[in-house]
Amino acid sequence: MRRRQFLAGTALLAVPLAGCAHPRVVLDMDEASAADIVDEVSATLRPGSDAHDGMLAARDNGSVTRTGRYAVSDGDTVVLDGRVYEVSATPVGSETVTTYDLRIDFDPEDTTPDRGAIEYADLPTADRERLDSFVSGDHPTGEGYDVGIAYGTVDDVDGESVFVPDQQYDILVHGDERYRVSVAANTETRTRYRYEVEEIAASVDEYADRVRERYAFALTGLSEDERAVVEEAIGGGYFEDGDAFQSVADRFRAHDGIHVSESFGTWLAEYEGAEYLTYLEW
Repeated sequence: MRRRQFLAGTALLAVPLAGCAHPRVVLDMDEASAADIVDEVSATLRPGSDAHDGMLAARDNGSVTRTGRYAVSDGDTVVLDGRVYEVSATPVGSETVTTYDLRIDFDPEDTTPDRGAIEYADLPTADRERLDSFVSGDHPTGEGYDVGIAYGTVDDVDGESVFVPDQQYDILVHGDERYRVSVAANTETRTRYRYEVEEIAASVDEYADRVRERYAFALTGLSEDERAVVEEAIGGGYFEDGDAFQSVADRFRAHDGIHVSESFGTWLAEYEGAEYLTYLEW
């Protein structure tokens, strides 16, 4: 579903990017397995992530309490060990916490370290995961620090950072470049939540059947022109506006979609014996 998610994301950009032309219309159909269908309607939990481990703890212990939000919300669906669960997130209080931001100056006047210098490749995973998107490719430059990156609390980095809470280095070496970094501490009030999960399906296949019952519809009775649009959409995406495209789009929009906004959405369609998760932008 990465291609559809990318297209949906580009549709939300407020400012066009130089050299990046987004098509005015899109029909993208990807053949879907039961796992793909459930993935489309559930929250993504990366194995080993904070959210994944938290949901496992909630399942195994009855509940788990955390200050701040996991990457799941009340009412979300998650998959744990092949079973499907619904998440309950209940506010139970609040507390004051210290959070940290790391700032980077990509073109510092002075690159002599006061605390020490570290190669980017030697950073712990917790740091590289937060910095990758900022140091890769083009980045802003100007007077002073150029970007600020939210690190969260000490618990969020779980002792794996060389910057938070105790900054060990102030020069970051990335290839031939040397960046200056600093860390700022902030105080904020965070809500404390109790998370619980309730099993709603014993398997991914079982839950996929429920999604099919709710959303799946058959694309039948297509004209020759409509069929050409659909088959090109299956082959790699269809991006040309016209009567045939709009006619196919109307067929989708006549049915309930899994996710639908004013100008784009995702549907589950059956076509010639196969199921397709379909991203449509009109």
